[in-house]
Amino acid sequence: MLDAHLLRQDLEGVARALMKRGLPLDMTAIQRLEQDRKRIQIETQELQQQRNIRSKEIGNAKAAGQDIQPLMHEVADLGNRLKNCESALTRVQDELNVILHGIPNLPHESVPEGKGEDDNVEVRRWGTPRSFTFQPRDHTELGEKSGLLDFESGALIASARFVVMRGALAHMHRALIQFMLDMHTKEHGYEEVNVPYLVNPGSLFGTGQLPKFGDDQFHVTKQDLYLIPTAEVPVTNLVRGKILAAESLPLKLVCHSPCFRSEAGSHGKDTRGMIRQHQFEKVELVQFVRPETSYDALEQLTRDAEVILQKLELPYRVVALCGADLGFSAAKTYDIEVWLPGQGRYREISSCSNFEAFQARRLQARWRNPETGRPELIHTLNGSGLAVGRTLIAIMENCQQEDGAITVPRALQPYMSGTAVIGK
Repeated sequence: MLDAHLLRQDLEGVARALMKRGLPLDMTAIQRLEQDRKRIQIETQELQQQRNIRSKEIGNAKAAGQDIQPLMHEVADLGNRLKNCESALTRVQDELNVILHGIPNLPHESVPEGKGEDDNVEVRRWGTPRSFTFQPRDHTELGEKSGLLDFESGALIASARFVVMRGALAHMHRALIQFMLDMHTKEHGYEEVNVPYLVNPGSLFGTGQLPKFGDDQFHVTKQDLYLIPTAEVPVTNLVRGKILAAESLPLKLVCHSPCFRSEAGSHGKDTRGMIRQHQFEKVELVQFVRPETSYDALEQLTRDAEVILQKLELPYRVVALCGADLGFSAAKTYDIEVWLPGQGRYREISSCSNFEAFQARRLQARWRNPETGRPELIHTLNGSGLAVGRTLIAIMENCQQEDGAITVPRALQPYMSGTAVIGK
């Protein structure tokens, strides 16, 4: 969340910055509540001071043998008034917190202007989309034709937006996970972690999914736990409430996990195939860094994710998201979009974001600055390295043959016992 002091000191500046997201800020409501907070706080402090004075007077009067009953009544009255003021202060602060918790992060100055995804700015491309001598199929047709993708069974077992993978395709999905983990741990310097797939509300609040996006989560109400929407949540919460040593930074973690999303706001979107599922898997990259290095870290984290696509020889592009397309907690985001011949367009396969201190403030995640000796908020970053299901889709569509077989990328073949072709 944003620094509350920033709203008090530069509310107009915050409002201007949020307009880059296309989000108007209710300054009047904040100013009214802030005025009430200051007034009640002053009144509370004055009552506390008066009660302290009267308490001392009671002690002196008692020592002098004087009647203390009038002073006792006055102290009791001050106590009741103080209790009312403290309750009022709590109510006002709670109202302010509801507003504060609903305000997204401020976009970095380098974030492009724009009203939606059509205004995102392409930064670079890698690879050339393949020219086919036949009409390329999409992954759904390829998978169903070969019997390697079974959407009917997924719906029977669970519901729509679930799938069963079989045989060589299930093997390829598993191989991709191991390939990505090996690349990030052996080549890119990440430490692998394995984390819970259920988290408490505090964990989702810390990374920004709650309270605003509660409808997008799968909630296990009996235990008040949530299925994770991404490994970002449990991995980032590893530093909740901690003060990291300066020499431990940057801390780079990688985690494979299933992800669960209700897709509450995606009715009618990508209903065919595996693009938008309730359950999918990702290899997630998370970094904790010193504030002055976070934008260099964002560039490197994005490159780490890109290397996976390059090794798999899949064409892609990188786009900088405009203000209106930024996620709630992000200050700046690069989307990596892979080319899908079956759709004839680029589709997101990774989002790499710098959250600056937004998540750290919610998490109270800090590092000890050796120059000052004081704890300061760290900066957090994360990105998919990559979304496994969408990588599988990209391989199926880009590496398909006319007979429906799929060529296994050379970098992946050692992870599939040397298999060079699957399906037909």
